[in-house]
Amino acid sequence: MKYSTIPLLFLLPWSVTSFSTAILPPRTTTRLSSTTTKDTADLGTRLTNSGVVGAAAMATAAVNAAVAMKTLEAPDVTKSYIALSSEASEVDDEGLPLQYDKQLIEAYWKKERGALNQRWGQFVGKAVPFFTKIVTLLIRDGEIKEAEIPALSKQARLDLQDLGPTFIKAGQMMSVRPDVLPPATLDELQKLQDGVVPFDTATAVQQIEHELGGPLGQFFSSISEEPVAAASLAQVYLATLLDGTPVAVKVQRPQVLSTVSKDLYVLRRAAEVFNDLIRRFAPQQRTDYVALLNEWAIGFYTELDFQNEARNQLRLREALLENNITQVTVPRVYDELCTRRILVSEWMQGKKLSAASPEEIAAVTPAAQEAFLTQLFEVGFFHADPHPGNLLLLDEPTAEGATLALIDCGLMASINEEDRDHMISAVIHLANKDYASLVDDFILLGILPPDTARATVIPLMDKALTPYVMGGGAKKYESEVRKIYGMDEGSSMQAQVGGFQAMTQDALTVLEQVPFSIPPYFAILGRAIVTLEGVALTGNDEYGIIMESYPFIARKLMKGGRPEIQKALQEVLYSTDDSSNGLKLTRLLALLNNAAGVVKTQEGAAFVDLDAVPDDGISVSDGLKFVLSDQADTLRALLEKEMDNVVDVLSRQIFRRAVTEAVITLSPPRPPSIPFLGDIFPAPPKLEEIPLPILLPAADGSQRPSLAVLSINNFVDYAAPKLDQKEEIFAIGLAEAAGEFLGDEIGDLFKGKRVLSVDSVNIVLDALRNGILGTNNLVSPETAEPVIQFVQNSLNTIRRGRSSSGKKTEFADALKSLSPTERARFDDIINELTQRAIKRTVDRLAKVERVA
Repeated sequence: MKYSTIPLLFLLPWSVTSFSTAILPPRTTTRLSSTTTKDTADLGTRLTNSGVVGAAAMATAAVNAAVAMKTLEAPDVTKSYIALSSEASEVDDEGLPLQYDKQLIEAYWKKERGALNQRWGQFVGKAVPFFTKIVTLLIRDGEIKEAEIPALSKQARLDLQDLGPTFIKAGQMMSVRPDVLPPATLDELQKLQDGVVPFDTATAVQQIEHELGGPLGQFFSSISEEPVAAASLAQVYLATLLDGTPVAVKVQRPQVLSTVSKDLYVLRRAAEVFNDLIRRFAPQQRTDYVALLNEWAIGFYTELDFQNEARNQLRLREALLENNITQVTVPRVYDELCTRRILVSEWMQGKKLSAASPEEIAAVTPAAQEAFLTQLFEVGFFHADPHPGNLLLLDEPTAEGATLALIDCGLMASINEEDRDHMISAVIHLANKDYASLVDDFILLGILPPDTARATVIPLMDKALTPYVMGGGAKKYESEVRKIYGMDEGSSMQAQVGGFQAMTQDALTVLEQVPFSIPPYFAILGRAIVTLEGVALTGNDEYGIIMESYPFIARKLMKGGRPEIQKALQEVLYSTDDSSNGLKLTRLLALLNNAAGVVKTQEGAAFVDLDAVPDDGISVSDGLKFVLSDQADTLRALLEKEMDNVVDVLSRQIFRRAVTEAVITLSPPRPPSIPFLGDIFPAPPKLEEIPLPILLPAADGSQRPSLAVLSINNFVDYAAPKLDQKEEIFAIGLAEAAGEFLGDEIGDLFKGKRVLSVDSVNIVLDALRNGILGTNNLVSPETAEPVIQFVQNSLNTIRRGRSSSGKKTEFADALKSLSPTERARFDDIINELTQRAIKRTVDRLAKVERVA
């Protein structure tokens, strides 16, 4: 399978099957689906014999004619996610708005009907011959052969250049997908990044002077004789301000607004044709492809408003700084020198990523990824065109430490918090292979309807999405899909045919039974993700954006305070299939490691293993610091109630077993039996059953204690009720995790083993000395230290010099490494837990019947 047919591998089954089902006679359809080796050996023969191509061409012509008779409306911005200007529209000499305005564009279209039809003719004149040639090659050879690719690639690039700025932009977007397109095609399309023919500098100077309202020397002391970069919409000059500051001056191409306005009509008409074809051949599909393309078209038109771009640039720069993104910067803007057609900003010295080596790209990918995820999930305002030409690898780091500059902020988009929360949840469920929950996310995002047939959708999700999560782009995706359907290299012809039929059937199921819909904002978001992923794949051909972004999502879970984020965090930390329904400490430790970038995957797969703590994970010190940082606010809030439960369960278990050990130790030995006479001495009383007068906290809320007569057993049952089965299971899990994380000695203490042993007392003394039990100010540290040291020295003598656990020492060292702010937060948490534990015990004892 050649590069060029990779997208067709999935498109052809959909189109062939749906077309044949919809428009061919039943006999022909039946023959198409037969499974003999002879008549299925060549896809091109099947296409030719079936008449699908001719039928599809006739249907397209009919739909095009119908669309041509419509009066098309300009895209509506009511529900647009594009960052638009809120100022009143200005118009140029032709009546075109300088910022997007639906009514004014429609008025222009009515006035220029002849010019629009001419532009449509130009588009069709380029598109039809090119795609006809591709279809002809596919029918003749069954694939696009390697020898044909260079000529096709060059023709595609020349056609895009002839069609102008709008189509050059589309080519630029595809030029960063080495996983989708072959090298020869990439080489041609990459010429569109910097190979656009510039307009002359005299025209540029004239436009600068016209826009700024004065001679060039009034604003700049110098300007480069030639543009330093020429793009589809504008070109850039290096200039110097009067104070000697170097700046970049972006000058819009003459007449580009008129061309783009006509292209909006062309794209709108093309989308109408495509939409009507989808409705005819796949009526179950609910995606509004017109709305989808409208979003992209609105964004493209908005890029021509340089004042809006200046506002975007300033906002993005401030957003990155506010979120501590220091490795990526956005140039400053000189707002007083910016107009609708001129943009003046800080000069950034460096080279575009399109000119960087794969090693250099790989080195800066993590920083670029962090900046993009922050824009998308934290700020909700993101750069929608992060192609290599808009990313500069700086020659020298900035004062803030940035090594990468993000330029050209003309196309920015906004996403509300609710949709961002649903996206975060979707990434979590996708990374964890929880497709049942992913269906819910897609319903909330408007991709699937509420009445989705889950039994049908979930298996298809597994087949379609699992290969994508594995990373590696389209090349690896194709390979994994072929494996799923038994069509990998080396398989028999019968297996190949069977796999093709299974894939076709799945595609048919999607078309006929799954009414999915792609929301319009996905047009912009998808463009940004496709572009960024393509850049990353250039530096690492195994890159997968889902798994690479998971550490960021893990940090977001522990920080965000919105209910949707808290719900997602609960799903990660609590086992949904465990009868105990309690917090799983292994999941907490795994999540902390995930947030630090250490992710353990399931064996033999590329999905996150929620229940596995990485062997090479973060240190105790780093984990503790993170939990106590501002980045874990939501995590601490969620754990607050859980920690109360942990303290209660462990304290009750330890207290009950300590009392049992004490009773056994203090009970007098049973008198010996006398030979031939037996047990003539009475058995000693059981200490735990002897009623004793005990002072208890006041039951009426006063400060005066009251007297009760209780046995030790009764007192223990009131103060520390016995653990039920669910609590015992929970305690065992906590003790095992504590043993693994903090050492066997502490694990044994949590299990209630040898509570009164030398080891256990030593642990408590260590806790007092290091402040692990908080600072309740019961005694001053100065007074307590000599006593603790004396007792501990004595115990160490009894223990014959055995050293303490390394893990226990590591935890003590972690406490010492805390900053004053972190230490204060830790003490506050421990003290609050202690006070609540004391109150629980007092409340229980308040129920004891007192002596009158």
